[in-house]
Amino acid sequence: MVKEILVDTNAYTAFKKNVPEAVNLIRHCSLISMNSIIIGELLGGFACGNKVEFNQQELQQFLQSSRVKVFPITEETSKYYALIYSSLRKKGKPIPTNDIWIAATALEYNLQLFTYDSDFQFIDNLIIITC
Repeated sequence: MVKEILVDTNAYTAFKKNVPEAVNLIRHCSLISMNSIIIGELLGGFACGNKVEFNQQELQQFLQSSRVKVFPITEETSKYYALIYSSLRKKGKPIPTNDIWIAATALEYNLQLFTYDSDFQFIDNLIIITC
């Protein structure tokens, strides 16, 4: 069973849309985490929609759960970012900058990344969960 995960933006969206696999996975984790990059992506998406306040309130409720932790971007995260960036560049497999920050957080805190995004497959040592 998965115990500690970092929830990517699209995985959170799947959870909120009641995708059964996403709901089941998130319900059975001991630690559900995000970082400020993921939260920023969510808030940006909300700002483009027509249910801004509702979506923001749902996110705040989610973040207030005792099982949810928001990890900061630190100097150590930046070191993981640099390693990932360099590795992807050498492989000729660039991915969006935000995804590198998300992966760096997962690697820094030894978290499995729950995502529906295939970009992450090129990152060494990153454990990815897809449903």
